[in-house]
Amino acid sequence: MSEARDRLIVALDVPSVDEARALTDTLQDSVGVYKIGLELLFAGGMSLASELASRGARVFLDAKLLDIEATIERATAAIARTGAHFLTVHAADRKTLDAALRGRGDSGLKLLGVTVLTNLGPADLVQQGTDIPPAELVLHRAMLAKEAGFDGVVASGLEAAAIREAAGSGFLIVTPGIRPEGGASNDQARIVTPANSIAAGADYLVVGRPITAAADPRAAAEAIVAEIARALAT
Repeated sequence: MSEARDRLIVALDVPSVDEARALTDTLQDSVGVYKIGLELLFAGGMSLASELASRGARVFLDAKLLDIEATIERATAAIARTGAHFLTVHAADRKTLDAALRGRGDSGLKLLGVTVLTNLGPADLVQQGTDIPPAELVLHRAMLAKEAGFDGVVASGLEAAAIREAAGSGFLIVTPGIRPEGGASNDQARIVTPANSIAAGADYLVVGRPITAAADPRAAAEAIVAEIARALAT
């Protein structure tokens, strides 16, 4: 079960460090990675990231960086110094990706390219100025990240199989928008179950509310780990 547990990333999408710390105290070693997103980052999340990393926990800083090259490079370098394990950067263009690689330097930080957010559908992309279908845009951005030298990408489980086929083994696929069978979709447009994501080739699954909003978060996490373990065994 340890391999299955290592693949579960819990999103600490809560408004305060105290709430996030309480969740980590509850979950402890039932999950493999803790994700700190924008809400928590702007509420003291950077200090929590350093604290968790110093305790040996793996931390995923979901900063979704996108800016001019100098800013991306310096921000990535600062994040690398926290001891974080993962960092997200929008896979929008090579200038952005290359700057993050320079900022990472020789640290152990793994860089993940954000392809298309899982709350977006075709109509949303048209509003952004492109009529490229989500699946095609995800694959294009995934290959852009791979060619740049990124460690992997963040993409819906719906596109995981196509990315795995195009990128081959060794390129990490992290899938958000994970909902257990029968769970509410909330604000996600492209959701997949844990088992289906693993079967499609995902390496890590990001789960938030199905765990953090559960009456017993640890039991909810362990149930998802068990589902991942069953998928890995097939």
